[in-house]
Amino acid sequence: MASSSFSLAERTAQDRRTRQKEAKRNAWAYVFVSPFYLLYAIFGFFPLVYGLWLSLHTWDGISPMVWVGFNNYIKLVTVDELWWKAIYNTIWLFVVATIPQLTLALGLAFIINSGYVRFKDFFRAAYFMPFVASAVAVGILFTSLFGNQYGMINFALTALGLNQFLTAPTGECYKWAFESNNMGCVINWLQSAMWLKPSIALIIIWQWTGYSMIIFLAGLQSINLELYEAARVDGATTWDIFLKITMPLLQGVILFQVVTSIIGAMQNFDIPVMLAGGTQSSSPGGTDQSGLTAMMQLYWSAFKYNTGSKSGFGYASAMSFILFIIIVVFSFTYNRANGQNQTEN
Repeated sequence: MASSSFSLAERTAQDRRTRQKEAKRNAWAYVFVSPFYLLYAIFGFFPLVYGLWLSLHTWDGISPMVWVGFNNYIKLVTVDELWWKAIYNTIWLFVVATIPQLTLALGLAFIINSGYVRFKDFFRAAYFMPFVASAVAVGILFTSLFGNQYGMINFALTALGLNQFLTAPTGECYKWAFESNNMGCVINWLQSAMWLKPSIALIIIWQWTGYSMIIFLAGLQSINLELYEAARVDGATTWDIFLKITMPLLQGVILFQVVTSIIGAMQNFDIPVMLAGGTQSSSPGGTDQSGLTAMMQLYWSAFKYNTGSKSGFGYASAMSFILFIIIVVFSFTYNRANGQNQTEN
């Protein structure tokens, strides 16, 4: 027993000396890697921990913090109806804008990747161009296009005679979304609670389709063409090749794009805020807060409504963590469903 105990202690000491030698040998590697971890600790980990600590307080940025525990979270979940309306609008935009945008991007990627399209570089650049445009510039541009008095979209509808369908049998404009001006009955895009969210959705689809298309196109071009040739030799149809080869091999790219799109959709801020009054508006989200997103409400709670029990940096921090939980739930649910589908196939 003594000999066995001595051998175990000796092995433990030998393992410790080996680890020390490895650490000394890799010391310079640790030194060169350390700036990343240092910057992450300062600008990543510390703000995360501080934000969690801040969410348990009320604070206006000047006065001393006041500990409230989980009261901010309780108010968000049980009392703040405006917050849940912002969550509803955010999820609505994800369903109506992001999902069609990904579907359209995947279809465009297939078309451009096919052998029937010429000038592929031109189409790639043309579809990608809206993504590199400034969101503020895009918001200003579409605010002008959606204008009900001099907007180009209403002008086009009038020129095509489509505004006649907006007229009720009584000769007046339908009340639920339209109004009359010098062009006749027109759609009140940005001042109507019904049309504000669809307007935002159209811009999101226009701006982000090109980016998603490039990601899908890269995934398609990474598939070995010999697989397609072998399948055609075996008599597989185009539809069989799409279902049995292309989609399974594209699952990783689709998963990446869907998860990043969920994160991006839940953080929609710039386009909605530009179309719904800007940061100087006293009523964020436009008419009936129909364009209010979660990030907009978070911003207004922290920097605009910085007084009261449902405002300030602590309350906004609680919003950010609730939003983080929602993003994790959506991403995990999709990842789990995608994994089950792959297992069944």
